[in-house]
Amino acid sequence: MNKDEEGGRVEEEEELQSFEDLGLDPRLIRALTKKSIDKPTPIQRVAIPLILEGKDVVARAKTGSGKTFAYLLPLLQKLFTQSPSNKNLAPTALILVPTRELCQQVCSEANSLIELCRVQLRLVQLTSSMSVSELRTTLAGPPEIVISTPACIQTCLSNGVIQAKAVQHSLSILILDEADLLLSYGYEDDLKALTSHVPRGCQCLLMSATSSSDVDKLKKLILHNPYILTLPEVGDTKDDIIPKNVQQFYISCAARDKLVHILALLKLELVQKKVLIFTNSIDMSFRLKLFFEQFGIKSAVLNAELPQSSRLHILEEFNAGLFDYLIATDESRSEGKEQVDDQNGREQKKSKKHRKNKLDAEFGVVRGIDFKNVHTVINYEMPQTAAGYVHRIGRTGRAYNTGASVSLVSAEETEIFEEIKSLLGENEDKVSQFIAPFPLLSKNAVESLRYRAEDVARSVTKIAVRESRAQDLRNEILNSQKLKAHFQDNPKDLDLLKHDKMLSKKAPAPHLRDVPDYLLDPTTQEASKIVKLARAAMGNTNASRGKGSKGRFKRSRDPLKTFSAEAPKRAGKGGMKRKAKDTDK
Repeated sequence: MNKDEEGGRVEEEEELQSFEDLGLDPRLIRALTKKSIDKPTPIQRVAIPLILEGKDVVARAKTGSGKTFAYLLPLLQKLFTQSPSNKNLAPTALILVPTRELCQQVCSEANSLIELCRVQLRLVQLTSSMSVSELRTTLAGPPEIVISTPACIQTCLSNGVIQAKAVQHSLSILILDEADLLLSYGYEDDLKALTSHVPRGCQCLLMSATSSSDVDKLKKLILHNPYILTLPEVGDTKDDIIPKNVQQFYISCAARDKLVHILALLKLELVQKKVLIFTNSIDMSFRLKLFFEQFGIKSAVLNAELPQSSRLHILEEFNAGLFDYLIATDESRSEGKEQVDDQNGREQKKSKKHRKNKLDAEFGVVRGIDFKNVHTVINYEMPQTAAGYVHRIGRTGRAYNTGASVSLVSAEETEIFEEIKSLLGENEDKVSQFIAPFPLLSKNAVESLRYRAEDVARSVTKIAVRESRAQDLRNEILNSQKLKAHFQDNPKDLDLLKHDKMLSKKAPAPHLRDVPDYLLDPTTQEASKIVKLARAAMGNTNASRGKGSKGRFKRSRDPLKTFSAEAPKRAGKGGMKRKAKDTDK
């Protein structure tokens, strides 16, 4: 299908404004209405009719554009209309994703649609932590839909949990989500092993946020004469690489000054909450958390070292708004792995326990995690690649909401920053048209906080970082193991767990919590007012919500020792009232 035909098809489908026009089952339309989804997105308008027709499709659309429902809706409709067969010895549909977190999210979305439609369809999720016997039990039946990483499917095939002949007989739909990441995550051999068993008549779908050589390789490996959908919103023009609803800014500063600059951004309230902060190493994320604690800024860390249950719960609390700052570790697949291995090599000499602290190979924080309502992304450390920058920024401005990004760029990161500007587009004077200097932070505002920031930074030593990292991991593992059974019977007790607890042994100095008026220059005060007015106009009341959640957890007891359904009633004065107000909004 050539580009002219694609463009004509897109323009024709643009006229369709409802899911009824796409030929969806009324049960699915009612389910979408209950989820407050009334109109299809552009990728859904184009892809759903083609998939319902049984065509192979390669769909490229930017993050947050609705790709998941673009393939889930027609998949479920096909399974609704198929008569159940007792002869199937393998799943009918297989959805492969690069990370465990994305696997969990796709599973959750699909299950919610199935439950709302009230149909009998069985869907299972496979994880690398499952033993062969657990995989065999999970796949008994078999289920109609399996969501997994390619490695788990290969484990099933190699151990006879799924028979190759059964796959050739039963598999009718194969979906590769985040296809541009599957090969970069090291799944090429697993996919090649699977494709040799995929029947020729199987419908294959590739969903991707970017176009890359890996996607082209997968197309040749799996698809037969597919429809290539590249919507105008993600066309070849450079100004569409980052959504237009996301403002991009940068701050040039020395590496040693990054702490004072990010303190000024957060403490002077110059960026909109919620804020997702990216670092390149786990140690740096804990250094930031310890630094923030001394200034009364509550945050949580998210990395591949934590147990999966803890990661999912951290994500749930952040998406629910229980804390406003999440520090995520984005380690590259190559350089990051070498750094981790080298670091572990040094630390293992000191403690045998470190040999057990393996990073989860199926965890990816930049892609495959659904961060909800993130207003600001801060690159505390610049990513290793320009593509990594695009994926980080894709965490905000989702579903056509507004968003912003602020990148702290040191002299050592100039080369990658120039590469990013070149990718985004520059004019003849080598000035980026899409990423601008951050206008709200004055030099005086930074200097006014320098003494405090540097004084606290000196207390955040390598030993303190190492100890806090080990403590946090111990806490999360303990919570994950000891409370798993309890939470299955008492899911509401999860509210008593917090991931933004203090790690510092030394209590923060009270005078550091607030910035006195004599340290604020008029320019900064005006900038802060602008941000607050914008937040009020957007209906973003994170400040009051934060107080509500703070009151909710005030004096909460150790969840490992006791649980009480009365805990929320003991919230600070007005805590429940504030929460109710937030709910009304």
